[in-house]
Amino acid sequence: MRLTVPSAPRLTARLKTGLTAGLATLALTAGLLAGTTAPATSATASVGTSVGTSVGTSVGTAAKQAARKQNVVTPGDFTGYGFDQCVAPTQKAMDAWLEHSPFLAAGIYISGDSRACRSQPNLSPTWISTQLAKGWRLLPIALGPQASCQPRFPRYSDDFKINPTPGADKTYAAARAQGMAEADKNAGDARSYGISPTSTIWYDLEGFDHANTNCRESALAFVSAWVERIEYHGYVSGLYSSASSGIKMLDDARVSRPGQFSLPKQIWIARWDGLANTSTSYIGEDGWRPGGRMKQYRGGHNETWGGVTINIDSNYLELGRGGVADGESRCGGVRTSYQKYPVLKPGKVRPKAGKVMALQCALAEQGLYTYKINGRYTKRTRAAANVWQAAHGFTVSPKFRKAHWIGLHAQGEPTVLKVGSAGSAVYRLQRSLNAAGAGKVKATGVFDLTTEAAVKKYQSRIRATQSGIANSTVWTRLQQGRF
Repeated sequence: MRLTVPSAPRLTARLKTGLTAGLATLALTAGLLAGTTAPATSATASVGTSVGTSVGTSVGTAAKQAARKQNVVTPGDFTGYGFDQCVAPTQKAMDAWLEHSPFLAAGIYISGDSRACRSQPNLSPTWISTQLAKGWRLLPIALGPQASCQPRFPRYSDDFKINPTPGADKTYAAARAQGMAEADKNAGDARSYGISPTSTIWYDLEGFDHANTNCRESALAFVSAWVERIEYHGYVSGLYSSASSGIKMLDDARVSRPGQFSLPKQIWIARWDGLANTSTSYIGEDGWRPGGRMKQYRGGHNETWGGVTINIDSNYLELGRGGVADGESRCGGVRTSYQKYPVLKPGKVRPKAGKVMALQCALAEQGLYTYKINGRYTKRTRAAANVWQAAHGFTVSPKFRKAHWIGLHAQGEPTVLKVGSAGSAVYRLQRSLNAAGAGKVKATGVFDLTTEAAVKKYQSRIRATQSGIANSTVWTRLQQGRF
């Protein structure tokens, strides 16, 4: 989005060749997508049956691909920080940044002939699935034909711009055809990398002269056709552009010409004002809200996390429903989340039943307590607790102490969590932090700023770097019952 490559000589016949190839791709896709009908266009009609011989093989391949386990949708519902860079980082770099950086989303260039970084030595379907499995939210970016008045393009001898010719009917049909062909290409590349349907594909439209009518209107026609076609392929449409040109172009169309263009479902605003939010004075506050905005608030700079330096842009995302987590239902509705967990001990004074039930539930889920969850700290409950204590390196004791509560709640996969994370692991973290006395966090399953503050407080207590990230160090100490 900011790196440049010396411009190549402008093209002549390449534009016509690119359009022809794109329209052929459009027709092929229309013929192969099972159970659907492609939008009717003159391009699809002109190709006829020339692709019929490949239908059987392609459908078979598509069926096999559909049978594979799909990756999670990306970025999905997310509120938090992200970065983007030209070349997808190595696995070592991604792991270091997952553990130590505030970022949980990463932009990657997957498609488009105008990319500065056509060569992506690290990028592969395995790279994609690995990052998603580790918790990264990926932002797949396509950078193809650019606005006709953009001075830095075309970059290469086999590259071309958006056709600015309005045509006799002034519908910019050539630009629209380019947009459809590019969407076919981008969707195909996304599928080849294993990016699941309903993920967002972001088209990168670099800044241009907004006052140039044909340049702007052809770009808008291109984007409108691209949006329709990328959504036809089952992806969510997103557009990255500068606030003052491409984003303003979209918002002006939204406000002044409603319904005349297909606008992207999400926008990525390039506005380097240093403010980690999704606002800009170039467009109205009502557009693409809630859940349809992200902003690149800082341009190219180096950052070092975990000993690894990457040149990045910084982003803040507010997409979908934001941070959300499914509600919990444990042991038939037993409450297990409290802001404090008392020491449980045998004696005449009976411990509060609710806290004992929380213990019995957790032990039952691990197969250690097989009796009725009754809220009584009986010999059976203590025996199950003793087994758990011994199995996790604690001294066996009739009392269930603070350290035991911390370790009990922290048991499970030590998933790296930070602002924007959501799910069952966050519930575990929040309960464990409360047991450690690091805060009074409401267990919502969403890693918010209150949870981040509690993590920092806990890190201070264990003399670790106060990053606010629940990384391997935090989980190890919690599982050991440290406080």
